[in-house]
Amino acid sequence: MAAQTTILVTGATGNVGRQVVSQLIAAHSGKVRALTRNPAAAELPDDVDIRQGDLGDPSALEAALEGANTVFLMWPFHHADPAAAVVDVIKRHAQRVVFLSSGAVQTGLAPARQPHPVGRSHARVEQLIEESGLRWTHLRPSTFAANTLWWAPQIRTADVVHGAYGDVPMALLHEADIAAVAVHALTADGHDRAIHILTGPEVLTQAEQIRTIGQVLSRPLQWQELSHEAARRRLLVDATFPDSFVDPLLDGYADMLACPRPALTRTVEAVTGTPARTYRTWVSDHATDFR
Repeated sequence: MAAQTTILVTGATGNVGRQVVSQLIAAHSGKVRALTRNPAAAELPDDVDIRQGDLGDPSALEAALEGANTVFLMWPFHHADPAAAVVDVIKRHAQRVVFLSSGAVQTGLAPARQPHPVGRSHARVEQLIEESGLRWTHLRPSTFAANTLWWAPQIRTADVVHGAYGDVPMALLHEADIAAVAVHALTADGHDRAIHILTGPEVLTQAEQIRTIGQVLSRPLQWQELSHEAARRRLLVDATFPDSFVDPLLDGYADMLACPRPALTRTVEAVTGTPARTYRTWVSDHATDFR
């Protein structure tokens, strides 16, 4: 890549985007630009060029892309409706996009045939990027370890965590590892038209995840199984959880329980040279969030 590449990071204050920004600052000789809704609260490094806006505002995206030739694209929507307009704006300015897609996308299936709604929306964005003429890389991560922060309010107040599908197995992935792969794809050659399937190094059920958190916190945490409907009611009254995602989440867990255990990949290590971090490492890194 040219030394003066300007990289625009969308979703720059999210779990992954913030890591992408910080790792780019450490590794990249060009300029790093961040797109965020609230620059005043962004708390990003001083040498980051912060622009206000989001993917739902084409004019703000257009302005943020001026002079940028590479984009890290995080999709914040539960549907693909704005995708055509977003990709159109990107391709008018940039030459390359690294897209944070979803592990729910199944290779070889058209977007409309994807069995999961998250897979359908992200597959459609992938399709539009591939048809755009941009140089592209797709990252398909397994379950984000950061999703387990949903349990933090329960853990702060009690030693029992209530939820459905405690036996669902997941290959939890540290956001720093997702970002590390993204940074390599954004700044190095050899990732054109690549689909990087990312997982953590181990498979843990939800109940095992709770036990791991308890071990790190030195507390006797336990999982209390709820029925699908009881968990649904609990999530719908949770003001911190989006109502539109309750059914896709629980239906997705039901599907995962019926499927084979997740297959692990070594993509993180193959791309970055460092093995993927364990869930215990992630919990240690975020221990204060559970206290």
